[in-house]
Amino acid sequence: MPARTVVRKPRGRPKDETLVALRRQQILDAAAPVFARHGYGNTDVQFVADALQVGKGTIYRYFATKEELFLAAVDRGMNRLTERFEAEVHSLDDPMQRMEKAIRVYLGFFQEHPEYVELLIQERAEFRDRKKPTYFEHRDAHVHRWHELFRNLIAEGRMRDVPVERTAEVLNDLVYGTMFTNYFAAREEPIEAQAEHILDLVFHGILSDAERGKRRCRRGTP
Repeated sequence: MPARTVVRKPRGRPKDETLVALRRQQILDAAAPVFARHGYGNTDVQFVADALQVGKGTIYRYFATKEELFLAAVDRGMNRLTERFEAEVHSLDDPMQRMEKAIRVYLGFFQEHPEYVELLIQERAEFRDRKKPTYFEHRDAHVHRWHELFRNLIAEGRMRDVPVERTAEVLNDLVYGTMFTNYFAAREEPIEAQAEHILDLVFHGILSDAERGKRRCRRGTP
């Protein structure tokens, strides 16, 4: 007779993937301010466990190392920003309103969560050998949506016909730099006012109509 195959059932209660994902998010949300406050090098995983009032082993069941926990916390921050964009930006029909709202949401998110700004700084300092920092991984994964938005605006005659890659890069650099300046300088200017200043200069430039006319004449363009 052929040998009978014995199927062994795993011990313990089966994992609920939804609960596992929720627990991971809870740990990461607790870890972000801990790393931001103490710095990567000075943070012990026990600090995160203490913040959640659980044993250190609980953290290691979800994240094998401190490095894995830290990088996942940085990634969690960028995912939260993406979720905010999905809920508040990409749902808008008008592409110009989407661009305006995106700047406000971006600056507002990092003002509400300065711990993620600190984590981006720490990631660059502690993990210089990474091929691409987390921030730029997320930016590059979603930039095609902005390229398409700019193409539509150009096609509708609402935006100058300039390379969409250049437009996306310049706008990203503006808000990226503003985000870090806000953090380092502890600016108190309301985000709404900052966004309005950026939008005014992006949409209208700094030159008067007369000066723009002079420059067109010098270049020999109509």
